[in-house]
Amino acid sequence: MGMLPARHYVSEHTKFITEVLAQKPQLVDEQKKGRAMWWDKSPRDLDARRKMDEGKVPQKPYVYFSNR
Repeated sequence: MGMLPARHYVSEHTKFITEVLAQKPQLVDEQKKGRAMWWDKSPRDLDARRKMDEGKVPQKPYVYFSNR
């Protein structure tokens, strides 16, 4: 039988994150703002991206070598 961690075990990483968030609760809001800025896109942005992608020209897998 393998060794399993105790049911109430808390890793060093979890302890660290808990302490940081207790000292700086504003980090959660800052993280959400950063995610919204860089990852969460509005439908308008996605529509503009889709239109730009329609104009792409297919590229060969290896552009520096031509089969002659």
